[in-house]
Amino acid sequence: MHVRWLIPAGAGLAALAPAAYATQYLSVEQAGRAAFPQATEFRAHAAPDAATAARLGAPPDWAPRVLEARGAGGRLGWLIVDQVLGKSELIRYALALDAAGAVRSLEVLDYRESHGGEVRLAPWRAQFVGKTARDPVVLNQDIRNISGATLSCRHLTDGVRRLLQLYNATLREAPEAP
Repeated sequence: MHVRWLIPAGAGLAALAPAAYATQYLSVEQAGRAAFPQATEFRAHAAPDAATAARLGAPPDWAPRVLEARGAGGRLGWLIVDQVLGKSELIRYALALDAAGAVRSLEVLDYRESHGGEVRLAPWRAQFVGKTARDPVVLNQDIRNISGATLSCRHLTDGVRRLLQLYNATLREAPEAP
């Protein structure tokens, strides 16, 4: 039994390892059902082309997933899944827009940062509801900051503003599929 010394050494090394904080709160399907409970289907829609992405100030590899929420009466709105950088890790989120382009909901799907998870709290996300591309959607202007989560707040706010501009640039005029 000469290996007893390995147990304390292993426990000490484990304490030095960075803790994993990745959490998935909702799936895309769950976010879609929460935003559009009356939807009968979600149809994939083409992602923005590189020229549109560049015009919106998006990174070159930007590829949000755009889904059209449909019900018995036709288009209910849009569910757009995107990701932004928090402090150093990606935050994946879903923005639900009604057929007129107003925010119905903002859901944080995956959050990987060790700090700043308060952006997932309902009161912070609720301040986006009703916003359109005509609103400023600017941190510390019409969107409140959360102390200790400034980068997550700023980047999510910037992401929502970019998706509202995407709606204005391409989705607003998208023909409704039969």
